[in-house]
Amino acid sequence: MSCKGNCSCKKKKAIITGVTGQDGSHLADLLLSKNYTVVGVIRRSSVDTTSRIKHLANQKCFKLVEGDITDYSSILNLLHFHSDATEFYNLAAQSHVATSFKQPGLTWDVTGKGCLNLLQAIVDFGLTKSMKFYQASSSEMFGKNYNIVNNRKYQDENTRFLPQSPYAIAKCAAHEAVRLYREAYGIHASAGILFNHEGPRRGENFVTRKITKWIGEFVKNNCDPSFPKLRLGNLEAYRDWGYAGDYVEAMHMMLQQESPDDYVICTGETHSIREFLDAAFNYVDIPEWSQYVLQDAELYRPAEVDYLLGDNTKAKEKLGWQPKTSFKDLVAMMLKHDLQ
Repeated sequence: MSCKGNCSCKKKKAIITGVTGQDGSHLADLLLSKNYTVVGVIRRSSVDTTSRIKHLANQKCFKLVEGDITDYSSILNLLHFHSDATEFYNLAAQSHVATSFKQPGLTWDVTGKGCLNLLQAIVDFGLTKSMKFYQASSSEMFGKNYNIVNNRKYQDENTRFLPQSPYAIAKCAAHEAVRLYREAYGIHASAGILFNHEGPRRGENFVTRKITKWIGEFVKNNCDPSFPKLRLGNLEAYRDWGYAGDYVEAMHMMLQQESPDDYVICTGETHSIREFLDAAFNYVDIPEWSQYVLQDAELYRPAEVDYLLGDNTKAKEKLGWQPKTSFKDLVAMMLKHDLQ
């Protein structure tokens, strides 16, 4: 699985933490298509977590290594063996908001302190001028805050953060660490403030994939009325949903810029969970879905984020990036996968 000989993929090397996740797997695909050597960092587990990257197993320029961003010695070991990497993408996190309320300490250690460990290791190893760093920030950092201009509510790079979960607090800490290390040590460190991004590789505990997977199983069971209902929380939360495959392109673009910066990555549209349900059930010709969905009070967040709508003007103008996949096409893509 390592790259040997005079292959073209030795032009650039990138390290990806969180490579087994949705974004990490898409990013690995993208970088390999651009002739990178890709080093994917994976936490050792007693169960197989590599389903999203199985198709990369025989790629000669893709290498999996064990590591853990909560373990500083592990990071130093990683940098020792791969100090020639020119790009480092930190996509590792405890990334589920609901879980962060139940495991706030773990979320802080991985999502917040893990990023700090990486930045400090780059400084300590003397790689501040040779290694560019990307941090996966989140629209959840905005919480309940937004700008209002001409009756339009939105979030951009200048919107004040007001985190509403331990996850969002940890992301804010990591985001500010990127800014500090960029200013203090001159690291080419950028953060992508990504709004919700989905796809067939999305984890099954996230609401969009939970919906499409349930519909897939419901249809496979011939729409049996006795099939267990789809249990969801707040249906009135609005999210700016895009396709993860589009968003990893923006990550790569950020590290190709002459100067580091932070960018909001989004579609510029917002839809409620109720609207997602409409689109998903209509795809399988079930226009009336209320009888199949049960709102469960236990699935409501202790502190809700009601409205997220990003403004991607900066990314469009400075990076030349824009989303390619519409909301309707995203829902269809996920349903096609889960109906197979």
